Parts: sequence; C-alpha cells; structure tokens
Amino acid sequence: MTQTLIALALIFAELSVLAFGGGNTILPEMQRQVVEVHHWMTAEEFSALFALSQAAPGPNLMVVTLVGWHVAGWMGMLVTSIAKFGPSSVLTVLALHAWERFKDRPWRRHIQIGLLPVTGGLVAASAALIAHASDTNWLLGAITAFTALVAWKTRIHPLWLLFAGAMIGLVGMRYV
Repeated sequence: MTQTLIALALIFAELSVLAFGGGNTILPEMQRQVVEVHHWMTAEEFSALFALSQAAPGPNLMVVTLVGWHVAGWMGMLVTSIAKFGPSSVLTVLALHAWERFKDRPWRRHIQIGLLPVTGGLVAASAALIAHASDTNWLLGAITAFTALVAWKTRIHPLWLLFAGAMIGLVGMRYV
C-alpha cells in the first residue's frame, strides 16, 4: 500500500505542474498512468469516474480525488488531492506575482497568444480520450459526435445537450 501511495503522490505531483491551461488538459496523461501504466483501473472505469466528477458540484478536477479513492481508499484520496493541488497552487502564486511585475512588457501578450493553441490542443486531446473510452458502440459514438457538433455550432447550454444525449442513450440502447 505504501508503494501505491508513493506512486500516486509522484504521478499527481507531476500532473500538477503539467496542468497548463486548465485541469482537463492533463486527463490524457492521467488516464495513461492509471489505466495503461499502473493498471489500477480500466479505461471504462476511468471514464465513469470522470463523468461522475463532472456531474457532481465542485471543482472540475474532482476526478483526481475519485481516482485516489478508487486506487487506495481514503489515504489515496488524500494523497492524490494534496499532490495534485499543492504544487500547482504554489506555482500559481509565484507565477501571478511575476506576471503582475511584468504587466507592461510587450512579450507578455505574445506569450498569451502563443499559449492559446497549446491549451486548445490539450483540451481537444482530453475530449478525444474520454470520448474514445466512453463510446463503446456506434450509438454512443453517434451521440458524442452529434453533441460535439451542436455544441460547436450553437449556443445551446451544455446541460441541455447532456440531458438530450442521456435521453437518446436511454431510449436507443434498447435497439443496440
């Protein structure tokens, strides 16, 4: 158990400093570590924990806590939460201080512009990973593709899309 807790701490501390552009950008690496490298859960279990974390109120990275709990119980939950949120919080405070110090420098805007496509790519990779793990048949794949298209092309609130996808899945799963 101690080795598992140490492994969790190292993995989530590393992910903490890599979460550039938002927490969901580390989902592909988190999934790779807990599913493919350490075999602590299946891709479907990871996807289910992610879905549960998104449905629950609170921070969007509640999946970190759920993964820790799934792997090592209460201690795993505590270790992953501290390892994920501690280092990035310290770095954020330091970076914000430096960012304010250089607020009038022209290079600051160039950095912000350069980071936009990086962040977009990381978020897209996270979405693709969760979709791949969740879409276990053609109907679920079609629901995901349709929902993504509607979300991209319209201003419909995501909760309505989630509700519609759930209803289509409930009705349609009888015929798959």
